[in-house]
Amino acid sequence: MGKELFKDYVPQMLVYDAAVDGSDEHKIRDEHLSTKENLLEKIRKAKAAAKGNQTVFRQNIRTENEEK
Repeated sequence: MGKELFKDYVPQMLVYDAAVDGSDEHKIRDEHLSTKENLLEKIRKAKAAAKGNQTVFRQNIRTENEEK
């Protein structure tokens, strides 16, 4: 059945034409992604600045199998 259904099908190349196909949504998406990336970087820097140069010293974790 599948071969009979497409026996007259001829593949054609589709070309994107902004005037026919519509909007600039792909440009808006890129803009949103770059804005998001910039904001995430800004937040990372702000968190690092708020944290300062703290160094946390922790003791070794004791385990029951540890030899004394």
